[in-house]
Amino acid sequence: MLYRLRVLLDSEAEEDVFRDIEMLKHHTLEDFHNAITQSFGFDGTEMASFYVSDDDWNQGEEISLFDMSDSSQPVRLMGETMLEEVVSEDKTKLIYVYDFFNLWTFLVELADITVVLDGTDYPNLMYVHGQLPDEVPEKQFETDNVGMDDDLDPEDYDELGFDENWN
Repeated sequence: MLYRLRVLLDSEAEEDVFRDIEMLKHHTLEDFHNAITQSFGFDGTEMASFYVSDDDWNQGEEISLFDMSDSSQPVRLMGETMLEEVVSEDKTKLIYVYDFFNLWTFLVELADITVVLDGTDYPNLMYVHGQLPDEVPEKQFETDNVGMDDDLDPEDYDELGFDENWN
């Protein structure tokens, strides 16, 4: 089986930047990582991880390039994880982060599962759209101040409603 995947730069930019890549189901996530880094022009020397994601792009289980943990907990590694283990018709989304210093973040989505074409080498870069910016796009984070009073002044201790002589 052949997986067609779209790898989209997570950015607020006006123009989308993405690559469509074909991978065989038995390719490892490390093979996919290599295809992504090559298709976007990265040198491939930085740390990277995939994260299993749900339909709302929530970050789930990490699948790392290397085991950098200090704990005895097993770490799932890209080189030991086949694509078909984390992507299917029911699980179509991954998050890919390259270079933990700069945090290049990509949204990966399964576009199609189809048959292998004779005479084609895989991984196969099918389509290129847009160029990476020179710098990592800044992320705009929304803050959710549930239960916070917008008029509250932290410097006005008399209004905070606690007993300073509690002890």
